Formats: sequence, structure tokens, C-alpha cells
Amino acid sequence: MKFLRFFLFPFSLIYGSITWFRNLFYDRRILNSTSFQVPVIVVGNLSVGGTGKTPQVEYLVRLLKKTHRLAILSRGYGRATKGHINLNKNHTTLEVGDEPLQYFKKFKTISVAVNENRVKGIQNLLEVSSPEIILLDDAYQHRKVTGSLSILLTKYQDLFVNDFLLPTGNLRESSNGANRANVIVVTKCPKTLSSAQQKDIKASLSKFKKPIFFSTITYANKIKGTFSYTQEQLVSKEVLLVTGIANPNPLVTYLKENKIHFHHLKYPDHHQFTEKNIKDIQTTFSNLTTKEKVLLTTEKDYMRLCNKLPQLSFLEIETTFLNGTEKEFNSLILNLVSNKN
Repeated sequence: MKFLRFFLFPFSLIYGSITWFRNLFYDRRILNSTSFQVPVIVVGNLSVGGTGKTPQVEYLVRLLKKTHRLAILSRGYGRATKGHINLNKNHTTLEVGDEPLQYFKKFKTISVAVNENRVKGIQNLLEVSSPEIILLDDAYQHRKVTGSLSILLTKYQDLFVNDFLLPTGNLRESSNGANRANVIVVTKCPKTLSSAQQKDIKASLSKFKKPIFFSTITYANKIKGTFSYTQEQLVSKEVLLVTGIANPNPLVTYLKENKIHFHHLKYPDHHQFTEKNIKDIQTTFSNLTTKEKVLLTTEKDYMRLCNKLPQLSFLEIETTFLNGTEKEFNSLILNLVSNKN
């Protein structure tokens, strides 16, 4: 695969030229970008693939929802619909996408909407729910909206400065796009990431002159869903893990570290499970040799599977900042939001 990508390098140059001119036109205001009176927080990345946007958005919701009226706007990746939809309890992942539905079910006091046109989506939210802050999920390259605050995520094992443009690498745009960020968060770090390692990463990102934070994924001790368990109870059971996310490796590592015996059925990111998939999952689960068995998935996948697999449970995740820096991060976000009001 890497060998093939090497031969695609000329196409990366063409792609890079297109994105460079596009960003230049926005920077020079040749292309229009719309600003709004309420703060708009953009969460995104420079790379394709999972960098932890969903848990980062949820972290911001927990930080801000007690003091501000919030709304989340997403394009609703993978949905079969188009246009603007304000989520309600009757919507499915096929209609609105898995991440928006997860936000809606998890946070009862905030508004969630999907719209591929972010400008119209924000305008609709302002008319319908009058939010005081809007969170834009996965919108770093969506420059038709001028964000008040941009949080750029980059995965610890795949820093954007070490990557190449599509299709040779995974970058959606040049690493210079990081200059638009207010904050850079290095995500999915090992909990044991040393100060020396953090210093090296900061040095590799130093030219962007942005505050840099390090976060990791924390798994909830309680497994939820049709059946509830603690992490300790899983150790004595046989688990069938079903995933349809970009990078299930952190979850796989977590289960191994906690000595949980499991089998893994891995599907592509945002996979819409077919009837055949469901039958395969049910057959595999039935064939597990022990009576004490658990059908486990991620919270995001649970949104797509809960109505198809009645015995399903899921494991929640949260973003946690390393070295007790969450207070510094929180203050930075709150101050930037306050200054944008």
C-alpha cells in the first residue's frame, strides 16, 4: 500500500495546489466566509481518519453546558438524507449519522442538527434554538464559516507534521493549515507519555506557535446497554467485540491490558450494518464456547446497532488531559469564548 502511494505523489502535488489556492482565496477574502455574532467553536483535524473528534466535542459540551446554551452542528457523515435536520428522538443513524445521534441521546439539554451547508445550518439553529455557543464538528476545512475558535486535533502516533497530502498520505491540506488553529491537542496519547516525549512533540510543532495540550482516551468502568457490567466483571466473561470505527486499536489495547478475553469483528468506519452482517455477528456470538458471554461495541457503533442486536452493550469513552492540564485548557477555552462575545 505504501509502495502504491509513492507513485501517487504527483497527484498529491496537484491536490496540494488546489487546496493551497483555495485557502489563499479565503485568506485574501476572494472567497466569502460568513461570521456570526455568537461564538462558533470549530473542532477538526488536518488528516482523514479518527483523531478523537467525538470525545473532544463531548468534553467541550461538559465544560460549557452549565453556563451556556449550546448547539452542535455536524454534516452527518454517512447519512442517507440531505439538507437541514434538527434531531429528535425518532431519528435514526441512517437519517442523521451516528455521531450526531450520539450527541443528542447523551446530552438532553443541548440542540443538535445536521446540515452539509454549515452557514445555513447555523442560521437555522439561531432561529430555532437561539444557542449562545455553537460547536462545529469536523469542520476545520469548512472555511465558508469563520470560526471564533478552532481546536486542531492530531493523533499521537500520526502527527500531521509527519504526514503527506492525499493520496500519498492522509492530509486533507498542507500542515500549514495548522496556522489557523487557536489550540492544538495531541490526542490518543499513552497515559505514560513522559515529559521528555511531550517536549519533543512540542518542538516538532513549535513553528506554529500555538498552545499545545496532550490528551488520552479514558474508558468508563461501567459497561452500559441492554446489560450492564463493570470492567472487573468482564474479566470473567468471553467478549465478542464489534467495531465500525476508524481506529479500534486503543479499545483493543484496553481490553488486552485488562486481561479481558475477546474476539474482534472489525468493520469499516461508519459502516451501515447489513442483514448479513447482523446474522454473521449473531452466529459468531452464538458459537462462543462459554455461557458467560458479552456482545460489546463502541458507543458510536451502538447508535447503529442497538435496534438490530437486542443483547448489545457498549463502552463509553472520554477525553482526559495529561499532567493535570485540563484546568489550563478549560481556562484557555473559556477566555477565548468570552473574548469572542
